[in-house]
Amino acid sequence: MSKAFKGVINLGVTDSTPDWDPYAQPQAPKGAPNVLFLVWDDTGFGSWDFFGGPIEMPNMSKLANNGLKYTQFHTTALCSPTRAALLSGRNHTTVGMSCVAEATEGFPGMNGHIPGEAALIGEILSDRGYNTYALGKWHCVSEDETNMASSKRNWPTHRGFERFYGFLGGEANQYYPNLVQDQQFVDQPADPVSVDDWKEGKDGYLLTADLVDRAIGMIGDAKQVAPDRPFFMYFCPGANHAPHHVPKAWADKYKGKFDLGYEAIREKILAKQIKLGILPKGTELSPINPLSDVRSADGKPSPAMSDVIPWDSLSAEEKKLQARMAEVFAGFSSYADHEIGRLIAYLEDTGELDNTLIFVISDNGASGEGGPDGAVNENKFFNSVPSSVDENIKLLDILGSPGTYNHYSTGWAFAFNTPFKLFKQDAWEGGVCDPMIVHWPAGIKAKGELRNQYAHVTDIVPTVYDCLGIELPETVKGFTQWPLEGTSFKHTFEKPKAKTAKRSQFYQMLGTRALWRDGWKVDALHPSSPADWGHFGLDKWALYHTDVDRAEIHDVADQHPELAAELVALWYHQAGKFFGLPMEDRPTVEFLSTPRPQVAPPRDHYVYYPNTLEVPEAVAVNIRGRSYILAADVVIDGPDAEGVLFAQGSNFGGHALYLKDGKLKYVYNYLGEKEQVISSNIDVPKGKVVLGVAFEKEKLVSPPDSDRPSACIGNASLFIGKKKVGECKGMQTQLGKFALAGEGFNVGRDRGAPVTYDYSGARPWKLTGATIKQVIADVSGEAYVDVEREAAAMMARD
Repeated sequence: MSKAFKGVINLGVTDSTPDWDPYAQPQAPKGAPNVLFLVWDDTGFGSWDFFGGPIEMPNMSKLANNGLKYTQFHTTALCSPTRAALLSGRNHTTVGMSCVAEATEGFPGMNGHIPGEAALIGEILSDRGYNTYALGKWHCVSEDETNMASSKRNWPTHRGFERFYGFLGGEANQYYPNLVQDQQFVDQPADPVSVDDWKEGKDGYLLTADLVDRAIGMIGDAKQVAPDRPFFMYFCPGANHAPHHVPKAWADKYKGKFDLGYEAIREKILAKQIKLGILPKGTELSPINPLSDVRSADGKPSPAMSDVIPWDSLSAEEKKLQARMAEVFAGFSSYADHEIGRLIAYLEDTGELDNTLIFVISDNGASGEGGPDGAVNENKFFNSVPSSVDENIKLLDILGSPGTYNHYSTGWAFAFNTPFKLFKQDAWEGGVCDPMIVHWPAGIKAKGELRNQYAHVTDIVPTVYDCLGIELPETVKGFTQWPLEGTSFKHTFEKPKAKTAKRSQFYQMLGTRALWRDGWKVDALHPSSPADWGHFGLDKWALYHTDVDRAEIHDVADQHPELAAELVALWYHQAGKFFGLPMEDRPTVEFLSTPRPQVAPPRDHYVYYPNTLEVPEAVAVNIRGRSYILAADVVIDGPDAEGVLFAQGSNFGGHALYLKDGKLKYVYNYLGEKEQVISSNIDVPKGKVVLGVAFEKEKLVSPPDSDRPSACIGNASLFIGKKKVGECKGMQTQLGKFALAGEGFNVGRDRGAPVTYDYSGARPWKLTGATIKQVIADVSGEAYVDVEREAAAMMARD
């Protein structure tokens, strides 16, 4: 009870006076605005049309034209860190999120757990009479806490949100997302299109539309009961993170628009940015490979994965593929804008829009995680299997469909970050400078104006509290609160020429680091992890006057050595103050071998049960590069029994045991390229029976011209009881994970994207005509781990 009881208590109720005040629900002040955070993913400064880019965003443009556009808004350069900083109003390292939530390392600044001393805005507003909703991407919970056995202490519903509908990890298959509602996994409500239907332009399930439907429903659920009660909504669609899944018509909308190539399009974007006033006259384009001549203290070059291939050096076929990748990405962004427009229209139709304080941001710059060539099936790269242009060209006509898991190249990341250097994961402006819109007609008179004041993601929560007249409480849920580290920029709403109230901003991301103060910025010349450069203390620092040199072209450290030294010293001071040390850029082997908490240690024997929720891949049986046996204890009712006994993975890689046409079948889908199917040579008998598969490892193999293993070869046998009823010699199995998101182990169904389209019936291909008692998994030998690809996959999920 937070308030003292002020009634009167006597022997009987009739002689006593009640006091409801200590027990009443919190009530927001009359007329308190709604608050909406609309957080886009991996969207660079030069992507959207109203910031000079080529991508049409009519609904975001509408908000910009009726609100304010901030041209010097900054983030942390990565997903989980930016979201943690946004929701808490503190630096990402202060709240333990120096990297993605999966990359925990057991230090105050890098543990993946936002402390109770840094209450999130949902916790503050729910105690002040707001309904609080989180939708879409969360990614603020460590991987060991994303399963049904783990603590839910860092799930949205434990951090101030009354309702949650979305996904816990860093990315989602837009056709088959790994959905969570409140505190459990749930099935998607409708079927996506098939690849053939996608090619014909037919509609089906897509995540963004689903999230918008749920957002509208959540608001309506409360408003029909208490129309005047305000809400706080944290809406994170997952767009524009890979995979770039989009209806064909939306991709085709941009056909031919990117044929000039990324270098020429950068020039067009910059010219429009200057014309719109987004950038000052005289702003130059950064070079496409700005660290190509930079070496570590002991002579190591920057990682090749960050390189951009000059457009003119590409073949005609490569240019065709690259241009289509950009068309699909642009369509993905415009499609998401279209769907989110329904949420904006709903707020307008219900009279809520004008008094809703909206912040539209991206969590970091455009992503270079597609590498120099881009990817049609990202999972191949993370399994050390090279893709050729010829192979990728074959999939060009279905790029963006359920048949691809696609990401554009570093060249397009540079273009969509125009005019800046590098991209997501870097403390350079390409990683940290992003578009921001603030829209609040009831509270901001200015319309369609630019604001050039420097701002950071940590400043948004203090600005909201300033607008609402809220003081940060001393304690929340029993935790004494740490001070906010951001600075309100509310004063800039009506004062376009006002100076920023922010004095300095600290950056630290994967070995890259920078500090801004009063229009000057120092950057360490150090690539992002896992560069394995080390020697942080020996790095050279560059100095830029970013008020006039927005693209960090002209290093003036030699002209201003005292200022450069002062800012570098301030970086070290703030790194200590904000838990920004130690820094990480170790070799991948060392990084991945860091001991991390687990809800249960890996074992050799697993038991799974029917009518249970999916087991995430991180805690499920690991069969990679080793021998295994999987067997289902089943009672068969009759010859019509069909459906999935167990499934793990998807059409981009996975395996499943299932019944069809009276036969037992096992499929191992190797990276979506080869479905290796064994079918029993006898019918499955009626009654109690054990149905299983055994794989005996023989060897690891590598592709030509590589010493990195890409597959495990062995012999698979199918069993009904003790009888061998089928086999596949030379079966090829994956060494990397089956999926970058979702697609865990399921019993009696295949909840996500199907491992094979050979199943009988309809999604989720439930087992019928039979009853499963349990599924047993036994593994032997050490699981194979390609540590470099594992680390790359971890970062790609951010």
